[in-house]
Amino acid sequence: MDLTGKTAIVTGAGRGIGRAVCLHLSALGANVVINYAGNDAEAEKTRALFMNAVTVKADVSDESDCKRLFSVCEETFRAADILINNAGITKDNLIMRMSDADFDRVLDVNLKGAFNCIKLASRPMMKARSGRIVNIASVVALSGNVGQANYVSSKAGLIGLTKAAALELASRGITVNAVAPGFIETDMTAALTDEVRTGMLSCVPLGYFGKPEDIAETVAFLCSGGARYITGQVIGINGGMYV
Repeated sequence: MDLTGKTAIVTGAGRGIGRAVCLHLSALGANVVINYAGNDAEAEKTRALFMNAVTVKADVSDESDCKRLFSVCEETFRAADILINNAGITKDNLIMRMSDADFDRVLDVNLKGAFNCIKLASRPMMKARSGRIVNIASVVALSGNVGQANYVSSKAGLIGLTKAAALELASRGITVNAVAPGFIETDMTAALTDEVRTGMLSCVPLGYFGKPEDIAETVAFLCSGGARYITGQVIGINGGMYV
């Protein structure tokens, strides 16, 4: 896999899966725009790991922020050849207790944010007749999950958006795919009690949590020439917990 000369925008890239994706794309030669919404220190840690990168603080749910993100990308490197929609938040609660604001905010970031970025990325990609878009969904988009009606809805919608965009953009040589991670070793899972971790692991046939690098490897492949005939697909990376 060789992405030399390519430019990638990775949203929600300050840490975790986003950081791992940035590292993999950079290692393959791509210039990387590290988008993040809040944590300046973590974003700077990501940027410091490699040279061919720039950070842009922007809320992807805000159209004007998205336009600024893409403008910085073009001014610093070139129009994006690769877009990774990884930005996402959770505001968990049971449906009967979930506020309208919490439901709306999760969909605004996780789903509308991806829509905003795809809309801005697609025009220059169409002119170039080439491009790679990968959306980071979730296993719960397929299985459902108690207490996450907003998050599940946003990720299920992201899978639908993936398929619609894949059909719209295919004639211009642009592929659009999604990956659906299961339980991944992150700051969140590290804070869980042993009892909770054991319960979660009992749902995973392989018997262990995945790592951010497991997601990044698949994302990098989908951005490469080796995946040129794959579009509109959802690839589960979940250790067998949903088949």
